[in-house]
Amino acid sequence: MKSQWAELNALKETCQGRSILSLFETPDRASDFRAQTGDMLFDYAKTNIDAETRAALLALYEAAGVAEKRDAMFSGAPINDTEGRAVLHTALRNLDGGPVLVDGQDVMTGIYGTLERMRSFADHVRDSAITDVVNIGIGGSDLGPAMAVQALSPYHDGPRCHFVSNVDGAHIADTLRGLDAKSTLIIVASKTFTTIETMTNARTAKAWMVDHGGDPATQFAALSTAAEKTRDFGIPAERVFGFEDWVGGRYSLWGPIGLSLMIAIGPKGFDAFLRGGQAMDVHFKSATGPENLPVMLALVGIWHAQVCGYSSRAVLPYDQRLARLPDYLQQLEMESNGKGVQMDGSDVAVSSGPIVWGAAGTNGQHAFYQLIHQGTRVVPCEFMIAAEGHEPDLAHQHQLLIANCLAQSEALMRGRNLDEARAKMSAAGLTGSELERQARHRVFGGNRPSVTLAYPKLDPFVLGQIVALYEHRVFVEGVILGINSFDQWGVELGKELATSLQPVVDGQKDASDKDGSTAALVRFIHAHQRTTP
Repeated sequence: MKSQWAELNALKETCQGRSILSLFETPDRASDFRAQTGDMLFDYAKTNIDAETRAALLALYEAAGVAEKRDAMFSGAPINDTEGRAVLHTALRNLDGGPVLVDGQDVMTGIYGTLERMRSFADHVRDSAITDVVNIGIGGSDLGPAMAVQALSPYHDGPRCHFVSNVDGAHIADTLRGLDAKSTLIIVASKTFTTIETMTNARTAKAWMVDHGGDPATQFAALSTAAEKTRDFGIPAERVFGFEDWVGGRYSLWGPIGLSLMIAIGPKGFDAFLRGGQAMDVHFKSATGPENLPVMLALVGIWHAQVCGYSSRAVLPYDQRLARLPDYLQQLEMESNGKGVQMDGSDVAVSSGPIVWGAAGTNGQHAFYQLIHQGTRVVPCEFMIAAEGHEPDLAHQHQLLIANCLAQSEALMRGRNLDEARAKMSAAGLTGSELERQARHRVFGGNRPSVTLAYPKLDPFVLGQIVALYEHRVFVEGVILGINSFDQWGVELGKELATSLQPVVDGQKDASDKDGSTAALVRFIHAHQRTTP
């Protein structure tokens, strides 16, 4: 693949001084640099990618063997080879796709059985006296369902849902305060039932329920494969929903980890979410390169991050209910592709995953857009916008939202040159050196790339499409970079050190084997604690 990378780097040099706006001198620019599946449109015309660059990116995609690796993933091959596992979150939404084999066994029977148990349980909860559901998890066991429940709030007709993740006692205390222990369901989401943050919060919630008249035996459920541990905790087997090790945490929203979402919007709404993901799977497997949304989203990302060297990526949904999506994608992308070692153990030759961040528009416009427009760093932006909102009586506000979204991407591309700024200041009555000084503050460099994902309306099906789109984008980028997107060894060392530090922090062991900084910080904390737990 060295020749493909070399060609892309050469193309970067030739287009560095080129205006993105100049590319629109070609009449079909807007229609040619887009991809669509159903009613979802991905527009990447406002980037410096031209036909030659796109062809080179597609050649890189072909040389990396992405299609073959994609087929291996869907077939159940153990493509997570550092852990010897298949990668089959796609099977969780395979409602119509037939059998999926792992080690010669069809896993769909078990998936369908678990899904039916989830539907039955969700219906039972929705028909009961339960008023509030508290999902206790962390990482993918929290970010996914928390994001999705907020995103689909117009369809939320079940109990109120709350999410606790941080081991900071403030999170569980603030969440439980004001809830009725007798009408609250606690869902503990931990595959191994050993995650320290989750289990600490689970024990706190259990004690709270007992102290306030609830019944943990009937008001707790577990999303876990650790049957013995869930039983020891006091959760009956019929209230435990497991999933296999070929479903990674950050890809697990489609199965039992999505139970809180199913309770919120109902089994039919959850099925629509699954079908949206399945539709994106079908598109990803069948569409040709230039027409394939996940492929083109990934290749634009490769062009910006690995070729152009832009170190971050802003995700900017102009949809208030997608306010948690940047957080969710931050984990999905940075935990998946934040690696420095390739599959064969060699170093990654280019920069790996970019920093992913963002916020809902228009809030971000009054926060960090200043840096995006006039800062010294180029930040590729990914806008999202729905044609319609859910509030017909506030349609005029949605029109304003659309106008802001489209205006921001245009402004990033177009900018404002010094002559235009001078004319603006002259019209305001300024002259001489003051005109010049003020004009320079109003120059926008422009030529800053963005893409836009547009869809009719944010409903369960569309949210399923969006989540699956970004999952596959991460996969494509990971294959091209030669890394394993499905392990996360980078989270292990800190967890190991935290375990060894616990006795030191508790005062049961001295800090003599710790570095000077850590030991001094422990002494400071002890000196300012009224009591050591």
